[in-house]
Amino acid sequence: MEYAARINKIGQLKTDDGRKTRIQTRNEKRILDAAQEVFAAYGFHGATIDKVAEKAEMSKPNLHYYFKRKPDLYIAVLRRTLETWLAPLSHLDPEGDPAAELSKYIREKVEMSRRSPISSRVFANEILQGAPFLQDYLESDLRNLVERKTAVIRGWIDAGRLRPVDPYHLLFLIWAATQHYADFQPQIKAVMDTPRLTKDYFSDVSESLCQIILHGILPDPAGH
Repeated sequence: MEYAARINKIGQLKTDDGRKTRIQTRNEKRILDAAQEVFAAYGFHGATIDKVAEKAEMSKPNLHYYFKRKPDLYIAVLRRTLETWLAPLSHLDPEGDPAAELSKYIREKVEMSRRSPISSRVFANEILQGAPFLQDYLESDLRNLVERKTAVIRGWIDAGRLRPVDPYHLLFLIWAATQHYADFQPQIKAVMDTPRLTKDYFSDVSESLCQIILHGILPDPAGH
């Protein structure tokens, strides 16, 4: 797809020696932060450059200096989200202890849900629409990353360090469980009867998810 194939090429404004200036870096972040909120609120089709420029407190011509078209801006938002959300998975160490590695991964994912719920919602909306901009990426880069990390999990299983579970379903479970706290915060607040999800609340979430998920996959020390 035209836009999906360009996902790694957007947002790369640089000086003649290949580096972004501080002003470029600052303005690009300002635009992407604003665009993220607009795309999360209105979706791709409902969002406009005018709304993003207003949110960023920037003139439309100035914004167009960084991003010529709405699809370019949308892809840049998705690109930044993917870089952030997939980094912890890429760090899963095959030489590490499974309990420690998976606990760290779960906790990092929960922390991302706490700190960046809007970016998760933009990504979720793209997927719910059939991933028109991300399909090529999902079938290439993401698939390759997941295949490498499921191989790590299979290695732990073969060594008797995890119970024999499907590695793909384990990753899907972690994704669903952790990102639920980003994508469905209004529902959580209503059910929990709280106006705000605090840092302590997310700490409890991390602890609970580690206990629930790892208890189901770590081998029983007693051999039962």
